[in-house]
Amino acid sequence: MKQDITTRKGFVFKSYQAPSQSPFETLFEIFKELITHTSGDFDEAIDWLRELDKEYKLTTPEYTIDDFIEDLIKKGFIREEIDPDGNGGMAITAKTERAIRQQALDQIFGKIKRSGQGNHRSKGLGIGDEHTGDFRGYQFGDALDKVSMTESLRNAQINHGISDFTLSESDLVVEETLHKSQMSTVLMIDISHSMILYGEDRITPAKKVAMALAELITTRYPKDTLDILVFGNDAWQIEIKDLPYLKVGPYHTNTVAGLQLAMDLLRRKRNTNKQIFMITDGKPSCLRLSNGEYFKDSFGLNPNIVNKCYAMAQQARRLHIPITTFMIAKDNYLMQFVREFTYANQGKAFYTGIKGLGEMIFEDYETNRKKRIRG
Repeated sequence: MKQDITTRKGFVFKSYQAPSQSPFETLFEIFKELITHTSGDFDEAIDWLRELDKEYKLTTPEYTIDDFIEDLIKKGFIREEIDPDGNGGMAITAKTERAIRQQALDQIFGKIKRSGQGNHRSKGLGIGDEHTGDFRGYQFGDALDKVSMTESLRNAQINHGISDFTLSESDLVVEETLHKSQMSTVLMIDISHSMILYGEDRITPAKKVAMALAELITTRYPKDTLDILVFGNDAWQIEIKDLPYLKVGPYHTNTVAGLQLAMDLLRRKRNTNKQIFMITDGKPSCLRLSNGEYFKDSFGLNPNIVNKCYAMAQQARRLHIPITTFMIAKDNYLMQFVREFTYANQGKAFYTGIKGLGEMIFEDYETNRKKRIRG
């Protein structure tokens, strides 16, 4: 069943077209937003695009929505696909998935760059692999390849003159370097039913954050790792390519299962710096019992479930894995749970709505990534 576009929140369309954009580029920017909101459903995205065209006059007689669809096919953004029932239809390609991730990165990370955030470098000076432009005097034990010959020769000329050239140890200077820290991150996304309740779409911003983080890491920080998992009644890992198609299910919230899987994934990583980001809007309400059955309690905070969460937070702390919780809810009793959970882990918590979620997560990723690698 298609959802009325008027009930969706999270973006606003304006009847403005940048002079430098072609008709295809203008429609493609909107299409990428729509295909994210429809979880990869091409037909629904095009239906929405036609409705928006009626309201905002996005096309002209010379370039219609049908022309746009033809261009999507020619450019390799969509392909024909046959479903298990033998029905044909159009589906997005890997090229479109990459374009969506890049758009999410530009939307979120671009704002951070404009606000003057850091450039992903460690604060620790010493023997590293990234030049800083800062110099200090040579010290016994410094590697010779770290000596700046240009600056050292300049010092020698100033100190001893050109006619009687002498280069002494006191003239030598070394350029400071920084370690490029490696970070292993697990992003946990709550896909319980409450993520789309009350007319508010909370899953789409979470997907955008995941896609932007994935694009940032794979293109700019290839030594870092990002694993993504979702949790409802259970928890399971998903691939980056699955993100545009991610949907909320009729699930409760098994936070414990998500944390267990996240720590299992991080135990396999060799990086020193590890962290968990958890995006959730509801209380933990489900546990999987040893007999395979589920224990569920949607009313209040069940002590058995909550205590299991606290125990997982403490376990992560012992493993030196900080957990940052992004709580998309502001109920007092839920905030109290998050405070106690955060205290047990010695991690961090942010109480936020969906607006600004991406910027907050990226800023925290930047901050955590500045930690110096330790042997």
